[in-house]
Amino acid sequence: MDLPTVSELVSTADPRSWRPGDAWLAGGTVLFSYGSDTLERLLDITTAGWEPLTASDAGLEIAATCTIADLYAFPAAAPRTMRALWTALDLVRPCCDSFVASFKIWNVSTVGGNVCAGLPAGPMTSLTAALDGVALLYAADGTTRRLPVAELVTGDGRTGLASGELLRSITVPAAALRSRTAFRRLSLTNLGRSAVLLIGRLGEDGGFVLTVTASTKHPVQLRFPSPPSAAQLRTALGAAVAPELWHDDVHGLPAWRRSMTERLAEEIRAELAAPPAPGSRPKDGSQ
Repeated sequence: MDLPTVSELVSTADPRSWRPGDAWLAGGTVLFSYGSDTLERLLDITTAGWEPLTASDAGLEIAATCTIADLYAFPAAAPRTMRALWTALDLVRPCCDSFVASFKIWNVSTVGGNVCAGLPAGPMTSLTAALDGVALLYAADGTTRRLPVAELVTGDGRTGLASGELLRSITVPAAALRSRTAFRRLSLTNLGRSAVLLIGRLGEDGGFVLTVTASTKHPVQLRFPSPPSAAQLRTALGAAVAPELWHDDVHGLPAWRRSMTERLAEEIRAELAAPPAPGSRPKDGSQ
């Protein structure tokens, strides 16, 4: 799509540079796909020099400018000891694959851009929300704030970002990365957009977390102190998702999305409630 009203491209990641009519630019895959007839300037943050991925004892910081290709490569490139401890890294590749996009897109599209687009099927929202990722946001007045990714995306194409606010990074805590996980995804077609994407997590403390995305307009999380029974999970899911929250578009009707969400949620519950096989890694579970 065209951006006929844009007259200037500015290389800056300084939020104080923002003014009405500006848009932050990273990969630009969504921005250029939808187009605009109101934007005046693009503020290019790709020259900021942010390290794509920074691992520490506290967890993993993912820069907003980290490309999908960089993220996809990280689990294989990480030290062996880290891979052994951070078992939830097994979610990275199935979530990246959920883009169903070419390597050209992967080398340009960014983690931050996918989250900020606020699309229900955004797989980077699914990944970072499921792992309790927290976004670091820079405001135009120079202040900063932190917000869980699960709360940052508020609806179909809507986020909690204030005018001019810039996503700097998303930090995933080490405790979440050490979790045992289960992944499920469904689409109406073999190479279609995600219509249902669920991630389950069993923490070191025995806590069970289910994150529902794609089938709902924004992420929905259910938390239990231990794996629930099938009935408990089904009741909690019904209470957490109001009828109007089920997403409705050409990729799946609300009734179908609800039914498939309930089915895959039970699969995840059963998988994580059962003891893992000795030496096993979490299953991909992609469908």
